[in-house]
Amino acid sequence: MLCAMKLHNYFRSSASFRVRIALELKGLAYEYVAVHLAKGEHKQDAYAALSADTLVPLLEVDGEKLSQSMAIIEYLDEKYPAPALLPADALGRAKVRALAQSIACEIHPLNNLRVLKYLLRELKVGEEAKNAWYRHWCREGLQAFERQLKRLPAATYCYGHAPTLADCCLVPQIYNAQRFDVNLDGLPRTMAAFEACMALPAFQKAHPSACPDHEA
Repeated sequence: MLCAMKLHNYFRSSASFRVRIALELKGLAYEYVAVHLAKGEHKQDAYAALSADTLVPLLEVDGEKLSQSMAIIEYLDEKYPAPALLPADALGRAKVRALAQSIACEIHPLNNLRVLKYLLRELKVGEEAKNAWYRHWCREGLQAFERQLKRLPAATYCYGHAPTLADCCLVPQIYNAQRFDVNLDGLPRTMAAFEACMALPAFQKAHPSACPDHEA
């Protein structure tokens, strides 16, 4: 049976991980197409013909090609509204988007693969200095995220008692933070939300270790 959707992604890409989580939460079947970022496959002509920004993820659906994880997830949420990844009320949606963007727009851009490669190759920063950069900005961003959570009512997940767009962003960021040995102490609300998410099958199925292109 052919899948209606095709997701071009990389197992270790946090942006790709976000979209995989959303697809799994909604129970949507998709074809997994691996694009190896570390080997530069996203820069090759075949992929560039599909993706204008030569980034992952890219979702092919209904004859269209959608880029940018946040836009893809909101598209999925609008087209397949159950279970909802954004609250029904405008204020709740704004709060969830703020949490999600704190990760997707504040932490992630400073620490993604192309930035780390630029630090190493063009700026000639050493491996330890590069890792220190990662840890600093990740830790600072997660501390800000924790402060936001503490101003919200008690919740099982980031916002309320069901996973939202914020959780789709949080889990990949914590996964990468753990890979880089970021200090995650003193983040009780953040880590409680992460642990609650990782107890769910949807997050487990979307995890990099479950991907067909996974590498140790």
